[in-house]
Amino acid sequence: MSKFGMFGKITTVENKRDELVGILLEAAEAMNTLEECEVYIVSVKEEEPNAIWVTEVWQDEDAHKASLSLDAVKTLIQRGRPHILGMAIIESFVPQGGKGLIQ
Repeated sequence: MSKFGMFGKITTVENKRDELVGILLEAAEAMNTLEECEVYIVSVKEEEPNAIWVTEVWQDEDAHKASLSLDAVKTLIQRGRPHILGMAIIESFVPQGGKGLIQ
């Protein structure tokens, strides 16, 4: 199976970006325990105070789907939802390699 990657842009409720960043960084910390998650990066851009970007790379799409059923992940999703106005996600790219990817 091919690696599975996602880029996501999250638009937050006004003045809630930092709180949601904290929740997403907790998710990133939780991903450290999953070998299947190779990359989980949370980024912001000061020029867009209500936006967050998340980059993920997984061993395969099934690993990503399985992570969504973990209790810790479900809890973090529930905590984050009230701070989200919208999301734009590209879910279908296949990473080919590069620094940070496990080959």
